[in-house]
Amino acid sequence: MKTMVIIGAGPGLGFSLAKTFGKHGFRIAMVSRTQEKLDQYAEQLNKLGIEAQGFAADITNKTQLTKAFGQIRNTFGTIDVLEFSPHNGNTSVTPVLDTTEESVTEIFNNVVIGAINSARQVIPEMTERGQGALLFTSDLSAMSPSHMFGNSGIAMSGLRNYILNLHERLQSKGVYVGHLSISPLVKKGTGFDPDQVAEAWYSLYEKKTEAEETFPKGIMQILN
Repeated sequence: MKTMVIIGAGPGLGFSLAKTFGKHGFRIAMVSRTQEKLDQYAEQLNKLGIEAQGFAADITNKTQLTKAFGQIRNTFGTIDVLEFSPHNGNTSVTPVLDTTEESVTEIFNNVVIGAINSARQVIPEMTERGQGALLFTSDLSAMSPSHMFGNSGIAMSGLRNYILNLHERLQSKGVYVGHLSISPLVKKGTGFDPDQVAEAWYSLYEKKTEAEETFPKGIMQILN
């Protein structure tokens, strides 16, 4: 049985990804800052017949993150898939003219530094085995500048640059790196339900042919 690690697990997309990959036979390890919330998600997943467990860590803290990955390996063994869903921490998204050093730094640390710290936990073992997958989720400011997303756009575009470089370098080593840039309208019970995003992610993962895609597919042509 394969193991998936979800970084930044929450009640929206993270939980939907756990359900979707779980129903395809994955065991789920979830990482975020609050153990109590992770335990609640794990309990719900276990009731659905999905083996899941939470491991609390601050993704910008390498010591905490390394400890969490050690616990994941001790519990589940080999890590087959890593999914990273960045978050903004406690900083609000700011328009470009209101963007400050402080508003950029926290988001950048969570999104870009968090992604690098997480990826480096699994890249060596995946390249050694010649298989594995790194999945990164961003918002659409990664794909196209918007003055309303001044601070987050800087971080998301930096994340995209990192992802595409990883894809280029790891593809020949048997490791798939994928990027899904999603609409900010994603919300439960709407036409942009996170369950649909999770299904789109699983489709990308199964095919392993595209470096990146958007959800909904083709939305950039509409926006541009």
